[in-house]
Amino acid sequence: MKFTAGQLAALINGTVEGDAGAVVNTYSKIEEAHEGSLTFLANPKYTHYIYTTDASVVLVSNDFVAEHEIKATLIRVEDPYATLAQLLNMAEQMLNPRKSGIEQPSFVSEGVELPDDIYLGAFAYIGKDVKLGKGVQIYPQVYIGDNVEVGENTILYPGCKIYHGCKIGKNCILHAGSVVGSDGFGFAPNGDSYIKISQIGNVVIDDDVEIGANTTIDRATMGNTHIKRGVKLDNLVQIAHNVEVGECTVMAAQVGVAGSTKIGCHNQFGGQVGVAGHITIGDHNGIGAQSGIPNSIGSNARVIGSPAVNALEFARAQVYVKRLPEMANDIKALKKVLESK
Repeated sequence: MKFTAGQLAALINGTVEGDAGAVVNTYSKIEEAHEGSLTFLANPKYTHYIYTTDASVVLVSNDFVAEHEIKATLIRVEDPYATLAQLLNMAEQMLNPRKSGIEQPSFVSEGVELPDDIYLGAFAYIGKDVKLGKGVQIYPQVYIGDNVEVGENTILYPGCKIYHGCKIGKNCILHAGSVVGSDGFGFAPNGDSYIKISQIGNVVIDDDVEIGANTTIDRATMGNTHIKRGVKLDNLVQIAHNVEVGECTVMAAQVGVAGSTKIGCHNQFGGQVGVAGHITIGDHNGIGAQSGIPNSIGSNARVIGSPAVNALEFARAQVYVKRLPEMANDIKALKKVLESK
């Protein structure tokens, strides 16, 4: 589908600078763009590409100041990255229109009411006393256990498994292979073996949460494992029993959070972060990739390393780590001088 710069600007409340008739029909990264592409500039380290890009139209911020001539047409907006997200969402809706209807074979337990606008894919299973909101989309091979609640406009992609008693809010997205409500990892030592501790709680997921492919969220031993509004979990994340993840926290792939840890709001976790159990993490923290978090953290911290330390202290320490061979040689030389006296 083709759009002119002028048409796009009208859609996103932007201001055209250049040829309003410039036509785009695809999206590209600024360093790889070609004629007919729409791209954007949000990160300053990519600024030099705007002077050489072959893109036809570039989204830039209102305060962007060009230092050289730019051949592309610009559309000035408040936030280029957020605006691109808005346009990509529009494109996805056009390319992948919403599914509807009930495919067979699928199984729906007696007494479960299906909304008129539901999509229920083939080989899906819906257990007893399940409650489904309007606009729910359930793709093929999804399993929904007894007494589960799924809110309006939530999408369950192929192969999602929702165990009994779990609650999922409105406008959530659960990607393929995600598992919600599997047993927490609870075992009591008993001589040379272990006794399984029954996990009789559930998982509660609030509105506007997105859960990546093959991510697992364990049910609570008692009470709830709670994923609060706006949380975004990447692929292959593990959330253990009785964990609480605060509003609008984001976790990159392979983060693991051990049981009963409480995490505040607006935290950012890099990939492969490991978090110990029974600790508390405050609000607005940035935790670098592969960090190990053995103890509680307050708020507004930037940490990295294992065990994690303040990010600036870690960077300073790394300067000395790189110099350790040189420093070792200096110490040996000094030792020789001292021994010769």
